[in-house]
Formats: sequence, C-alpha cells, structure tokens
Amino acid sequence: MNIAEELLGGSRLALSRAITAIENEYDNAVEIMQKIYAHTGKAYVIGITGPPGAGKSTLTDKIAKAYRAMGKTIGIIAIDPTSPFSGGAILGDRIRMSELTLDEGIFIRSMGTRGSLGGLSRKTADAIKLMDAAGKDIILVETVGVGQSEVDIVKTADTTIVVMVPGLGDDIQAIKAGILEIGDVFAINKADREGVDKVCREIEMMLDLNQEQVLWRPPVRKVIASQNEGVNELLAAIDQHKNWLSESGELSVRRNERIKTELLAILNEQIGRYILTKVTDSGKFNELLHNVEARRVDPYSAVENILKDILR
Repeated sequence: MNIAEELLGGSRLALSRAITAIENEYDNAVEIMQKIYAHTGKAYVIGITGPPGAGKSTLTDKIAKAYRAMGKTIGIIAIDPTSPFSGGAILGDRIRMSELTLDEGIFIRSMGTRGSLGGLSRKTADAIKLMDAAGKDIILVETVGVGQSEVDIVKTADTTIVVMVPGLGDDIQAIKAGILEIGDVFAINKADREGVDKVCREIEMMLDLNQEQVLWRPPVRKVIASQNEGVNELLAAIDQHKNWLSESGELSVRRNERIKTELLAILNEQIGRYILTKVTDSGKFNELLHNVEARRVDPYSAVENILKDILR
C-alpha cells in the first residue's frame, strides 16, 4: 500500500508522512494530494486567531477536549514561527498540548509559517485536506498570532474564532487591525482579569458600527481557558454559526471561494516555476538583465518583453 491508501485507512504514521511530503515538496506530494482529494470536504474547519499572549493554545486544547467528549475525532494544526536555521516550527505547540498527544482520536501537527505573512503556512490548506481525508471530524487551525496580517485564516476556516484578552493595553488597536472583519465568534479569554467588561463593551460597540456584518452578528463570549470555564458556551456559539452557514448557503459560497483561491494559487505557482526555468536559462534573460542594470531598459518593459516571448 502507498502513503495515500494507508492514510485513507486511518494510519497516523501515513498522515504524518503525507504532511511532511507536502511541507517539503517531495516528489510524491502532488500524487498524494491527487489520490486523497475525492475523500475530502467532510471535516469542519475552525480557525483560532488573535494577538500573541491571548492564550490561543490553551483554548485550542480545551476546545479539542470538549469535542472529544462528544465523540468527535480532531485534527489540530498549530502554526508557529519558522526557525531561520532548520525551516521548522520553533515554538512547538505540541509541547503545550502534550496531554492530547496520548489520545488516538486527536492528531496534532506543528507547522512553520515558512515566510508566509498571513499568519499561516502556505501548505496549511493541503494539511487540512490530508486530515480531512484521514477521517477527522473537526480540524482546529491555531495561527501564529501576528496581529495585523492574521487575515489568511478566513480563506481557510469555516468558522474563525478571534481570541482577545483584557489588559494588553491595545484593545481598540487590536480590534481596528482588521481582526474585527475576520471574526465569526469572539472569545474574551482570561475573563477573570480586570477590564474584561471593558473589552466586551468595546468589541460589541465596534460590531454595532460595522455595517458589513448585517447578515451574521458575531457573538462575544467570555472564557477562562486555563480553568475550562465558558468553553461549552463558546462551542454553542460555534454551532450557531455553523447552522447559520448551512441554512443561509454561505458555507457553500465560502468553500467555492476557497477552491477558486486555491486553483489560482496553484496556477500562479506553476506558471512562476515554468517562467523561472524557461526564462532564466535563456541567454536573452542575461542580456535583458544587463540592459536593465545599465538603465537602457526599465524593469517593467523588460518583464513585458519576457511575457511577449512566452505568450508567443
């Protein structure tokens, strides 16, 4: 049996090897994705994002345990900053969720951002599909927590939870930083801290001002993840959003948009590779390079010439 068949049969080792293959772009990566694709589209994807220090890992841990108690199987992708030396994830959320690794129904994978600025690894979407094909009911994607560039999660998740926390001193700034637009549910973590009501009021006020969210009004829930308080209420809010997505047809719209984005990204990558290999190997490219360097040709005209040659 090959990796794809073993993965579809429920092998954890095959799932791990498949994710490694797509992350490192091994020769068999595309073949694996082609074989498992027909078995995807069943899992529900929940994104967990928010500023650093908001307690995303602890909340992810508690959400996973709550879903497990319902008999669901869980995949967790924890996106971490990338080591400049090895290219691997450096925080290792699996260390912080070590209890979960003992559960056969939970599969955790840390992935490095590898230079991606949207808070997600470029290969996250493929890893989600692999976990989906392996039979996971719920896939939790915890982002790196980079604040203003945390918008990629919307293109990946069905429901996005934005985790906020009182006492960071920049509550309104965090709300203004584009995070307001991406949240389907807001979780105010560490709700035993002073200032929690102020944060709730500010978010509710900003949501009232946001005219774009007339169809779905994101609920705001208080949680104390470290003590497992408010987690069931948060799950109920996620369920509410899931039902609304299904009934309104928005789930289908979002998933269609995701497929479109993915096709364009693959096309972009393939064309980019083709151009790099075909163009840079030719003597004409070096000639153009010298002309641009000597200021005889500007870079825009040079690229236009290259494209004309390729399209011809």
